[in-house]
Amino acid sequence: MADQKPYSEKVMDHFTNPRNVGEISDASGIGTVGNPVCGDVMKMYLKIENETITDVKFKTFGCGAAVATSSMVTEMVKGKTITEALKITNKAVAEALGGLPAVKMHCSVLAEEALHSALKDYYTKQGKTPPFEDKPHNHCH
Repeated sequence: MADQKPYSEKVMDHFTNPRNVGEISDASGIGTVGNPVCGDVMKMYLKIENETITDVKFKTFGCGAAVATSSMVTEMVKGKTITEALKITNKAVAEALGGLPAVKMHCSVLAEEALHSALKDYYTKQGKTPPFEDKPHNHCH
């Protein structure tokens, strides 16, 4: 359909008005992931107190979908326990945004990986082993 918009209104809203942009100077965990093929880079900062994510910020260099998925994932994890946050998948992020074009689904995967990277950093700083395994990276097609 020629008149169909490639992005949902929610994607456009999170792209033009991204939530939680910035840095946390005393972050509990920081994760950086990137996709050299597409050039998207996401950096996520987590503030964690008593196993709960009390604050989250991000900086993303990439396309509109990369910014929107970063913004959405920060909204989804704020106030959640680590266990709850780990249940958030890239598909849940894409669904929360009203869907993504197939060629942009890798952006939601990157957002999930940025979260996992920041949580892994948090556990490493605590001297603990993360309670999850790293997922294989499968980005641009």
